[in-house]
Order: sequence, then structure tokens, then C-alpha cells
Amino acid sequence: MTYMIHGATGAQGAPVVAALAAARKPVTALTRNAGTVVEGARVLAVDYSSTADLTAAYRGAEGVFVHLPVAPEEDRLAYARNTVAAIREARPARVLFSTSGGIVSADGDSNPDDSAESAVSVLAAGLADSGVSYAVIEPRFYLENLLLPHVIAGVREEGVLRYPLPGRFRASWASHLDIADAAIALFERTDVTGVVSVGQYPAISGEDLAEAFSVRLGRTVSYEATDPDVFFAPLVPVLGKQATAATANMYRALGTQPDRSITAERSAQKRLGVTPRTASQWLAGIDL
Repeated sequence: MTYMIHGATGAQGAPVVAALAAARKPVTALTRNAGTVVEGARVLAVDYSSTADLTAAYRGAEGVFVHLPVAPEEDRLAYARNTVAAIREARPARVLFSTSGGIVSADGDSNPDDSAESAVSVLAAGLADSGVSYAVIEPRFYLENLLLPHVIAGVREEGVLRYPLPGRFRASWASHLDIADAAIALFERTDVTGVVSVGQYPAISGEDLAEAFSVRLGRTVSYEATDPDVFFAPLVPVLGKQATAATANMYRALGTQPDRSITAERSAQKRLGVTPRTASQWLAGIDL
């Protein structure tokens, strides 16, 4: 029996593969390209658009780690439904779903961020109703976003950390490494089900992040809120116009909220005893 990891060569999946391989667990990297080489894992080409492919991959699996790719929401909805159908048919021993920033209700059946049905809510609700052992990993923002070329360039060259969130806006930031830590714990802790929020608690602001950069670099770094459309424009070649616009709109809406903090009750700190890295701890491992 093996662990099936989606996006195994990407930012979220790769740390999970590495952690499982380090623990000497059998790992299968699920990718779109069969020719990909993933250290510590065998590779299986699987397409989210094929329920049959997903079912074959999941059958007999010890664990499955799922997160939806960045794509138009129509495609993501199809992927979510295909994934749920495959899980119901294949019935792997354990399934973990990272929402990649989406928020679900305590019982996993809806996404309060959306007024309409979303891919995140469909997948979370499908897992809750599948009868398969599952948990939803619910982060907020990824610290790795601060390493985007146009972000880190401002830090290095101007001493300014720019991000599309208002000043003093508090959020529970987490590293992809924190997601991997939670995933490894949740694969073992099958008694923990439902939603586990991953991120810093108490939440921190952009100014706090800038201060962490200041300490790491030994010089002053200030925080500057930037317009979401301006911030995400350089990512159009990577994400596409539709996904980029949707992401910018999401950030604009988030900026009108009081904060983006996890709650103590649903935190990995309380539910798993796993504490995420502080911004300073994360930066200590980054080559700036």
C-alpha cells in the first residue's frame, strides 16, 4: 500500500513527498507527465479530468493527498467531482484535502467565502459524505508567495515588501512545509477528521512580515499594500487571464474583511500538537 500525492512536483505536493520518503513510506507521485522523475517516489501519470484514472490510482492506497490545481473554476469543479467519484469507488484508507487557502465550515460542507457552489466546497462536502476516513487541511496564505520574483525584488532592491492586503490586516500565514507537517501527522492520526486549520495563531500583519525580513536582512524593510490587479499582472503568463483576474478579485474581497485568521479550536496547534513556523523561522531557511 502506498501514499498517492497529487502535484508531487509542485509547491504543495513536493514537501509532502519528501517528508513521506524521509519517513521511509512508499510514495507514488501523481503528475501529468509520466516522464517526470521524483526523488524517493515512483511516478504515475494521472489526469484530474479522468475519473477512471483517479479511481485506478486511489484503489488500495494507504493515503491520498489532494489539492486542486489553479485553473478556471469550471474546470476545478469538474476535477472536484471526478475526485469525489473516484474516492467513493476506490475507497482508499485515508484522504487529505488541502484547500489551498479556501475556507470550509466546521463540518466541511460549505465554503463561506463563496455565495455559489465552489470546487472547494464540492470536494470538502464530498469527502464528508464519502464514508472514507478524511481530513481537510485549511491554510490561509502561503509564506512562499513572498518569494515571487516581483515581491522579493522589492524587498532586496528597495527595502519594501509589497502585497495586496491592507496595512495592519492580520492573517494566519503558513509555509508549504507546515502543510506537509500537518499532512504527515494526519496520515498517522486517523482519529482526527474534519477541518484542521494550518497557520500562525495569533495572526500577523504585513508589517510583522516586513519586520521579520528586516531582522533576516539586517536592514529596514517596510510594508506597502498594493492593488491586487497590479500585483497579479506579472502572473498572467503563468496563471492565464481568467485565473489571474479571479485571484485578484478574491484578494480585493479579502481586503474588506476584518482579518484572515484561523481559530484556535480548529488549529493544527490544538488538534494535532503541530506548531507552524514563525515568519522568522521560515526565513532562516531561505536563501535571500
